[in-house]
Amino acid sequence: MTEPARRATVSLARDFTVGPVPPRLFGSFVEHMGRSVYTGIYEPGHPSADEHGLRGDVLDLVRDLGPAVVRYPGGNFVSGYDWEDGVGPVGDRPRRLDRAWRSVETNEFGLSEFVRWAGLVGTEPMMAVNLGTRGVQEACDLLEYANHPSGTRLSDLRRAHGDADPYGIRLWCLGNEMDGPWQVGHKTAHEYGRLAAETARAMRLVDPGVELVACGSSARSMPTFGEWERVVLEECYDQVDHVSAHAYYEEHEGPHGLADFLACAADLDAFVEQVVATADAVRARGRHAKRLTVSFDEWNVWYMSRHLGSDVAQGRSEWRVAPRVIEDEYSVTDAVVVGTLLHALLRHADRVAIGCQAQLVNVIGLLRSEPGGPAWKQTTALPFERVRRHALGDVLLARPGGDRHTSDAYGDVPVVDAAATWETEGGTLSLFLANRDATAPTAVTVDLHGFPSLRPLDAVALDAPDGDRHASNTLERPGRVALRPLDGVVCDAPERGTASAEVVLPPLSWAHVRLVRR
Repeated sequence: MTEPARRATVSLARDFTVGPVPPRLFGSFVEHMGRSVYTGIYEPGHPSADEHGLRGDVLDLVRDLGPAVVRYPGGNFVSGYDWEDGVGPVGDRPRRLDRAWRSVETNEFGLSEFVRWAGLVGTEPMMAVNLGTRGVQEACDLLEYANHPSGTRLSDLRRAHGDADPYGIRLWCLGNEMDGPWQVGHKTAHEYGRLAAETARAMRLVDPGVELVACGSSARSMPTFGEWERVVLEECYDQVDHVSAHAYYEEHEGPHGLADFLACAADLDAFVEQVVATADAVRARGRHAKRLTVSFDEWNVWYMSRHLGSDVAQGRSEWRVAPRVIEDEYSVTDAVVVGTLLHALLRHADRVAIGCQAQLVNVIGLLRSEPGGPAWKQTTALPFERVRRHALGDVLLARPGGDRHTSDAYGDVPVVDAAATWETEGGTLSLFLANRDATAPTAVTVDLHGFPSLRPLDAVALDAPDGDRHASNTLERPGRVALRPLDGVVCDAPERGTASAEVVLPPLSWAHVRLVRR
């Protein structure tokens, strides 16, 4: 590696924390869209499938990733979904037109199958109810079917369908992206706020232990952003626990495309801060006791500009079962950006309680699979899995300094994006770092205030193989991009003064460095 052309600092203090790492921060999302379900997690007849049609190879990869929570069944899909279609004997379930993604829904996979799959994976199910074409009664019916033990029509129907024990689903989304004109059953903020409040009240009468998520904005760029949250929460603040946020980013063409893309975590930072500010203003105005948190239950890199011109988006495609829809193939560059988005979620661990990377398989997925064939991890799965495994204990307040990265869309941001966690019991400091400079290595000095004497434990980096930032993991080369050992981490613990750690990041890279108590 050439001599570092850029320099950055990160200042950490043991006593300056954001808060504990939320247990649901690193989740994912399975929607009835494209091949997310069919030939994704479910494919009867696949060589690895179990007796229920669940793909064993995908199950193993999902267990590796370890998402803490998985949202289901949508997404835009849920706003036209009748949950009753997906329960009971599979042979009796109707085939329906899915208006959201212009496909045929067979309903072979439904609520029972999802709960079984979630149990095998070891993840918490997060269910969404349809507040597009349906409302209060249907949401309560679904909740009764899922969670009531027995002795009522719907709980006994679940038992008759073969599930004697209630599912015990705690986390429920009150609709999806109801601010979006593309949504089936789209509503104004006043309409949705009233419906969310009444649905929440009724659901809590069925099961007082549920946690409820109100729909926030589907993007920070929405013209209603901010005002939507204010109006909705004025109606339902006391009835809900979280407000949702969704964000997708892509590298656009043009001279500023790459620089803007590498800086987009600054937008996610601002998104969270502004949603929190609006929610807190409603709290103050209404003299509410509790403080809401954010459910960032859709986020990812998604090349949406490609999808908007597609036959599916334009309503020209044939009605088919599980068509290939937005199967983006992710590069090293995309994975580095995903790393910075994970950092942003950590930086707001005091107010972001839930995070769902969208989506899990095939559809802008962490994983890819082929019908009858193999499954593999995309590049974006590498930082996700590493952060999910090693972001433990408390999130530290990371103060960046040094050289800057210039973007047209988001202004100047630190050339090195950073987040850090400290796990007291094991005495382990995890540093998550991304070098936004696409051409030059960056030397990073991490100042360590108030920590015990530390030594390097291990370090890995994700960067461009053979200098190709567009490299990806594909069917033909599923392991081309991988985390590799990062050498040269040095810890300095002087008798007096501030301890520090030094590491050099390759150009356009994401890295995880662990320091451990001596």
